[in-house]
Amino acid sequence: MSDPTVQPVPASVVEQVDAADTTLSNPRRAVIALGGNLGNRLETLQGAVDALEDTPGVRVKAVSPVYETEPWGVEPGSQPAYFNAVVVVRTTLPPKSLLERGQAIEEAYDRVRDERWGPRTIDVDIVAYADVVSDDPLLTLPHPRAHERAFVLAPWHDIEPGAELPGRGTVAGLLTAVGRDGVTVRADLELRLPE
Repeated sequence: MSDPTVQPVPASVVEQVDAADTTLSNPRRAVIALGGNLGNRLETLQGAVDALEDTPGVRVKAVSPVYETEPWGVEPGSQPAYFNAVVVVRTTLPPKSLLERGQAIEEAYDRVRDERWGPRTIDVDIVAYADVVSDDPLLTLPHPRAHERAFVLAPWHDIEPGAELPGRGTVAGLLTAVGRDGVTVRADLELRLPE
């Protein structure tokens, strides 16, 4: 079920995007990482998946298993464990519009940005968008730390074992280099692929 608090992208934004980008007739593949460690983690992840599917110009094509992950970048035990997942979408939105949609989903779930690597209800990160490589400070593509994060690589590998992270190599190779320490698949939990 979709979260009614998540607002659709306004038609005016979609129209501006259409006017600004002539590639929109060709949907692009994007990889989006989801994670959260506050509130009902599974329900929030599912709400984010549903909100992505409800976005004009976005279709969810694959949803990974749920992983439970120790918090990254902080002292062990200082935060609750995260639930993480990766979603592959096809989209006609350009990267910055997809970023805006991700931020709107975070806002709908009361994401707070008080501290770097702080606890959060939901984090929606674009990991990769087609083969785009960009150093734009607003949206660096691919995600600048995805290649060193097992909580992104493991679920992504589950749904796209042959995938490549542009400029970094295969997801399988990157995952082998990083290892799976601190990430555990939760076989008892499942995210639904929107119908």
